[in-house]
Amino acid sequence: MPPVNDLVLILNLLGTWMMVGVIWFVQLVHYPLLAVVPVESASSVAVDHQRRTAWVVMIPMTVEGFSTLALMKWVPDGVAWWVPWANAVLLAVALGCTVFLSVPRHERMATNPTLTIGRELVVTNWPRTVAWTARGIILALMLNARL
Repeated sequence: MPPVNDLVLILNLLGTWMMVGVIWFVQLVHYPLLAVVPVESASSVAVDHQRRTAWVVMIPMTVEGFSTLALMKWVPDGVAWWVPWANAVLLAVALGCTVFLSVPRHERMATNPTLTIGRELVVTNWPRTVAWTARGIILALMLNARL
């Protein structure tokens, strides 16, 4: 059986790369569509978006969060101690942008939609997109260091 740090690394890689796929889909497809939703239907679309997205991201984000913490304790062989910590900072950036940038805009779209909120979602999602993509690349490099 592989060491615990290798299993944690694989779980973190899987959860993160699922989120990389989700965030790029959101950035290139979903948020641009929200930017053109008519104001009259924006509230119902926003509520539907939140409900459906929660089901898609719930498990990978949970796996990603716990395995990120575990990697900070059980650093894989061949990986510098600071790399999992840097990767945790990137996750904090992604989650912080979610909480402080995306969620408030989704709430505004659900309660008081305007023509600008969809465009704001596209622009303010870039830090999350970059952070999750960087995490995915770093985790792939960490796995490569193990092979």
